[in-house]
Amino acid sequence: MRRWVLIGGGLVLVLVVAGLALFLYTRERGAVVLAAGDIARCEEGGDEATANLLDDFGGTVLTLGDHAYPDGSAEDFADCYDPTWGRYKARTKPVPGNHEYEEHPEAAPYFDYFGSAAGEPGKGYYSYDLGGWHVVALNSMCDEVGGCDGGSPQIRWLESDLVANGDGECTLAYFHHPLFNSGKHGEYERRTEPIWEVLHDHGADVVLSAHDHNYQRFAPQDPNGKRDPARGIRQFVVGTGGGDRYEIEDPVENSEAYGDGAYGVLKLTLEPGRYAWEFVPVSGEAFSDSGEDGCH
Repeated sequence: MRRWVLIGGGLVLVLVVAGLALFLYTRERGAVVLAAGDIARCEEGGDEATANLLDDFGGTVLTLGDHAYPDGSAEDFADCYDPTWGRYKARTKPVPGNHEYEEHPEAAPYFDYFGSAAGEPGKGYYSYDLGGWHVVALNSMCDEVGGCDGGSPQIRWLESDLVANGDGECTLAYFHHPLFNSGKHGEYERRTEPIWEVLHDHGADVVLSAHDHNYQRFAPQDPNGKRDPARGIRQFVVGTGGGDRYEIEDPVENSEAYGDGAYGVLKLTLEPGRYAWEFVPVSGEAFSDSGEDGCH
């Protein structure tokens, strides 16, 4: 009897260890996302340093707008962006920023460069599934896509997309302009508030933006800036891809972490029901931020 108990206990121990190993293996194999915006300027080397980080990780690259300075021209993409971040074009899911449109009202060089990966020309919004998550790429250059107010083409599309994919998946959205911001461009980019309202109404979990050239992480909050641990959206600002860095001014309410001195990328590991984040700085820079959380 004692021998049987010992063997049974050993079997239980083996099963527990095997189950733990499988759990850890599965968690390590969650879908990896690498994100940053405000990226390539030919006369600067920040984008070269951040591109080198992408060599260290597999996964999907989310570019958060303002890919190629100064004007997002075909030459800027060819000469500045393509030699660095362009090496990962095949695994990049982009969204446009203001510099894609300033000299090119239809952002033609951007859509020409990325092709079908950028979504339909003239729109630039699309969605896909990744790691048990639903991921939505949006265009915050609202005047260029028929507005972002209720009833606009992009908002109608977003509502339909979230309804069609509201089957319990976690949701991540990304677009260039942040709603909340402690940096140079100031708080409340009102153009994106209707986007946030739809995302919040449908239980979105994470929003990634850029535009301000620094890193910021916020507590989950609603579109009015009220902390909302149960249903709020956690916003990251990741304008650290290589453009000139902007100082953080007075941190706005619900700021949890911020840094304005480091280039780097945000690494997200997406798993069913939860996610982990890590800001990975370029070599020689010490700022970092990491954590994990569950979905709604």
